[in-house]
Parts: sequence; structure tokens; C-alpha cells
Amino acid sequence: MTRKYFGTDGIRGQANTEPMTAEIVLRVGRTAGHYFTRGDHRHRVVIGKDTRLSGYMIEPALTAGFVSAGMDVVLVGPLPTPAVAMLTPSLRADLGVMISASHNSFEDNGIKLFGPDGYKLSDDVETAIEERMDNGHDSDPVPPMLLGRARRLDDAAGRYIEFVKNTVPSGLILDGLRVVVDCANGAAYKVAPTVLWELGADVIPIGVNPDGFNINKDCGSTATGRMQEEVKACSADVGIALDGDADRVIMADETGEILDGDQLMACVAENWHKSGRLRGGGIVATVMSNLGLEKYLGTLGLSLARTNVGDRYVVEHMRNHGFNMGGEQSGHIVLSDYNTTGDGLIAALEVLSVLAQTKRRASEVCRIFQPYPQLLENVRYKNGMLPLDDLAVKSVIEECEKRLGGAGRLVIRKSGTEPLIRVMAEGEDALLVRDVVNKIVGAVEQAVG
Repeated sequence: MTRKYFGTDGIRGQANTEPMTAEIVLRVGRTAGHYFTRGDHRHRVVIGKDTRLSGYMIEPALTAGFVSAGMDVVLVGPLPTPAVAMLTPSLRADLGVMISASHNSFEDNGIKLFGPDGYKLSDDVETAIEERMDNGHDSDPVPPMLLGRARRLDDAAGRYIEFVKNTVPSGLILDGLRVVVDCANGAAYKVAPTVLWELGADVIPIGVNPDGFNINKDCGSTATGRMQEEVKACSADVGIALDGDADRVIMADETGEILDGDQLMACVAENWHKSGRLRGGGIVATVMSNLGLEKYLGTLGLSLARTNVGDRYVVEHMRNHGFNMGGEQSGHIVLSDYNTTGDGLIAALEVLSVLAQTKRRASEVCRIFQPYPQLLENVRYKNGMLPLDDLAVKSVIEECEKRLGGAGRLVIRKSGTEPLIRVMAEGEDALLVRDVVNKIVGAVEQAVG
């Protein structure tokens, strides 16, 4: 079945246009509410959001849908996605919902759904919800006496703050560490600086003044320039950049140089391996992670298992094969000893813990392998087009794969969240990598007109 609403990370689109309209969102709430109504107990759903203007439209529409399906709604307001994942089982809820389009600009929004165990819904469950919507099952009313209620959980932020702080080793404090934290004017704008300050760090917060429009705008994990400059200007020990819903993190060392998800995973994996905490004999990453990471892990006797792009696929592989660490180069880092999904703040604290324990600089602790030359370019296309099916595009891709041979990799895929073709190549020869990417991008651009 071709999925109409759900992509690789829930439902996402431009606010107030399909599928992110109030009408469709209400139907999603009502259908998911019916789907997760099992048994005679009072059913409950936790709803969080980031700071986008459209959250004021989507939150009440979702609430109405769930209430009309007989579910009680617990509203937690602006909080990171991992906070919703944590609160769902903590509050014995049947479902958790995060309203966010992650790293996208304010015009977009999305819905991420979590099951009662705090994990994102499987493809099968999302498909079942879509089928029920298409078959009219979303319109089944409940009797008036079975309607749900809605309430706000005033201490939700405090619960998450304490949860995050408790992931730090007992007795370890961050005294003496000067930290720049960029909250992307998003969901972590209150909780992230608070956690770092309460753990003893000297905190320099930026991106903490959301106005509904400025989420991820020239800030956060996809626009790290300001964070890097602040690190240098303030002589900070490290910089942290979260995205709009704080499920991913990119960091900078004391020189302002970027540390991506691959470098951060290498740092934490080495530390956990030495202390005997790492399970599964390695870590899980996606096809986008750098070959340098894979080779470095090999020197430690560890493996790198690769999945399709999307943290949900990373988590699925972790659960099925006994790993407790995985993530993406983009900064989704999943540490399943603590949470069921990517948590940018917890991942950053693991790195800060290594700095505090070793008394070494971030450039020494976190820059521990040499990345292979890698280049990623995006080509936008119109919805409904199939540029990767174009014969000319296929021919160019086949030619470029032969040129790279065994000395590199080529990954070409449709984005699961935006109408983009992502073209990535890596290899030992930087000039060859660039030439290969340019040729494929040119072919795709010609195909889309």
C-alpha cells in the first residue's frame, strides 16, 4: 500500500495544507484514538509540541479528535520529542503525540506518534491507521458519556529535567565547563539551559526566544554558525546545537569546529566500550554514516550495523539485535539505556561527562577518526514526480557507481520528510566524489525540469 500521510518520521507537511490541516489532524486523532482503545480502562494520550505558530491550530484539533474517540488528553506544552516519549509510559498513557516538524522551518509542522511503550509506531501500525481513515472508521462517534477530558500537566518540564539529570553518573558535576547551548528557538528553549546550569556548567544560552516564526531560523543543529562563533567569542569549552524538537544534536569543540553525529557516537561508544557498558558488539547507524566511523570502530573490535535513513529504523535494529547505542550522522543519537528515541540533550550530556571525567579538551576527546571525503547535495522536485525512475538518471548513476568502485559509496534516495532527492557520495578521492555528485545532481535536475 502506498502511504498517503505517513513518511519516515510520522506525518509532515506545510501547515494548513494537506495533510497538515485541522480537518485531517482531527481525523488522525480520532482514528488513532479508536485504534489504541483496548480494554475497559480510561484511555489516555500525552500531547507535546514545539514552538511553531501552527501548533496553536494542530494541538486543539488533535485534542478534539482524541476526546471524540473517548480518550483523555494530557497536554504538556512545548517540550522536546524525547520528553513525550518518556512521559508516555511514565503516565501509563496508551499513546504519545509530538507536534513538530523537527529541523524544518516554521511553515511546516508534523505529528510523531508513540505507542504505550514510548517507541515510535511501526510502519504496520501507521498503515493500519491510514487504512481506517480511508475506510471511514475515523468517523465512528462514542456516546456522550464516554467522551474524553483534556487537562494540562503543569510539572511536565520539571519531570523531564530530573529525568535527564539522572542519566549523568552519580557524583559527576560539570563545574568548570563553559557551554554554549543553541536551542533553535524550539522545544528545549527552557529545559536545556536549566539542565546544564543545575548540573554545574557555566551556560551561555542562545536560540531561547521563540516567537512562533523563528524556530530553526539561522540557528540550531542545521545552522550552527552562530553557535560556533559564540564558542570562540566566549572561550567556551564546547558548543551544543539542538534542533527544533531537540531529538538531535550537533556539537562544536573549543575551537568552534563542528562535531557531527558520527564523531559524537564514536566518542561515546569508545567510552562505553572501555567501561563495559556497550552492548551488541558495536553500534547501529544508517547508510549515511561515514566510512571513517566504521573503520575506527573496527580498530576497537566493534562493528557498525547500517540501516535505512531514519532513527526509527535505527531503533528497530537496536531492539532486534541487542544494541544499546545507535544514531545518525545528522545528530539523532539513541541511547536505549535511557530513552526510546533520539535525545539531543542526553547525548550531549554523555559527551560532557567524558570531558569532565578525562579533563581533556573536546577537540581531543571527540575528534578521534579521520572522516572520508563525503558530499551530500539535495535536488527539489514537485510532488508526484519520479525523477529516480528516469532512464537518463539511472544511466548516470550506474556510470558513477562504476567510477567509485570499491573505494567509495554512493547513496541516492528520496527524502521521507520533504520533496527532495538526496545525493551522497564518499570515497578516498575528494575530487572524484565531487565530480560524481555533480554529474548525478545535474541529471536529476534535468529530469525534473
